[in-house]
Amino acid sequence: MEWNTIYILIYAVVYLAVVSVATGVITVVERRIAGRMQSRIGPNRVGPQGSLQWLADGLKAIQKEDIITKDTNVLLFKMAPYFVFMGMFATWVAIPLGVTTIMADINVGIFYILAITSIVVLGLVMAGWSSNNKWSLIGGMRSAAQLVSYEIPTAISVFVVILLVGSLSMQDIIKAQGANFWDWMIFRNPFTFVTFFIFFTSALAEGNRVPFDIPEAESELVSGYNTEYSGMRFLWFFFAEYANLFVMGALMTTLFLGGWQIWDWARLGVNLSLPGMALPVYVELGGIIWYLLKVNIIVFLVIQLRWTLPRLRVDQLMMICWKYLVPMGFISAIGVVFWMYFFPEGSTADTITRYAMFAVGLGIVTLFAWKVLKNLVTMKQKINLNPFM
Repeated sequence: MEWNTIYILIYAVVYLAVVSVATGVITVVERRIAGRMQSRIGPNRVGPQGSLQWLADGLKAIQKEDIITKDTNVLLFKMAPYFVFMGMFATWVAIPLGVTTIMADINVGIFYILAITSIVVLGLVMAGWSSNNKWSLIGGMRSAAQLVSYEIPTAISVFVVILLVGSLSMQDIIKAQGANFWDWMIFRNPFTFVTFFIFFTSALAEGNRVPFDIPEAESELVSGYNTEYSGMRFLWFFFAEYANLFVMGALMTTLFLGGWQIWDWARLGVNLSLPGMALPVYVELGGIIWYLLKVNIIVFLVIQLRWTLPRLRVDQLMMICWKYLVPMGFISAIGVVFWMYFFPEGSTADTITRYAMFAVGLGIVTLFAWKVLKNLVTMKQKINLNPFM
């Protein structure tokens, strides 16, 4: 028992170090992307191309004074950032980076992740209420309403995938997909295609990302639920928020984008259904790299949206959830049940549908890339005409 405890502590420290580095890199990437989209450079002094700016910011935050304002509920005020961080950090336990690279392959992995992230709501409400600040309280109440509401379409989206896979295990969900793009869950049928965008929108809202960042809403609430925080406690909130970007991308990659599926396992002579299958290093490493590549693409897209879309009002945010996402989610769940009955997996209609949905997805990606390149060319032309922009 003592050795098991030591192993758990070692794993926790290693994962904390990985999460810390990943979060730091994401913060630098976001600031660099923001700079480019606003025709400026962004951080570029600390380390090569500003790559160590996150480390300088962290060291500076450690040295800052930890101020607790008057009439604050000290216990809840101090505990709130750690609730938020733990709700995010605990999800990494069940995230599969590779065929065997997972801390705990529990048979209810996706249910565990949905349940453990609920702790974040408690932390945000605690932070808002205990600060004894009206802006913080409003931010905390907004966050509670937003997260509780958008957990419903998120859960429905996950339920659609579970119906098709028949398992709650994160690894089983990935194994139910294939290495080919049209074998991904997003292209399985029209209902899963819609479900992906429902999940994507709901994940943005649950992560307090633009255009759903009303719990922070700097122009309205100063900084929302974390207004009264300083020093390292202030940093824990942003630590959780940016690490949640990776979790968001990892869940979408696992549920809809094939996860680490990159190899033709039959050709490699590997049977994934056999427990304890030993894999060559290059096979495992290739899956991890493919998984991380897809996660980073999603993270890049989420960051780009922050500097593209305006913030929604509270009533608009709730309307999107209850009037659109929830009904669409229920329709998708019912539609998948009928689809599975009339067009079983492997049938001609099922195969044709996968190719058709993949063509639609490829068209959307091509259109998006064309729009981005067109805007880049336009911006370069403007800069050439006016070098002082």
